[in-house]
Amino acid sequence: MELVFTKDACPRKSSLAPPLPRRSQAIKAGGQVFVSGQIPADNTGKLLEGSIAEKTDLCCRNICAVLAAAGSSIDKVVKVNVFLVDMADFAEMNGVFEKYFSHKPARSCVAVHQLPKGVPVELECIALQ
Repeated sequence: MELVFTKDACPRKSSLAPPLPRRSQAIKAGGQVFVSGQIPADNTGKLLEGSIAEKTDLCCRNICAVLAAAGSSIDKVVKVNVFLVDMADFAEMNGVFEKYFSHKPARSCVAVHQLPKGVPVELECIALQ
């Protein structure tokens, strides 16, 4: 098992958003990359203001950056879990999701009461190396 990045090991000028406390960005194990939940935060940790589409786009770009750091890519994603605070945002989120995941990996989308830092959307995934 190999950690990809932790908050302390994340390069200072990285395109990666810093992980939430006590999390790694991803773990590589068994030929797979397990990407921790990505929220709409930039590489300084600042949360994005904007629409669900813009926030979903940033989550997906964060996933792309983590996968690249792990030696994988978005086209190797086999499973995605999407967490939404409000299922009324599903269609807007899904429009962006389909642009990044046109290869149609397995997916779950669940409504949750609350997400870290009060964000409305979070995505996590599993990819092949």
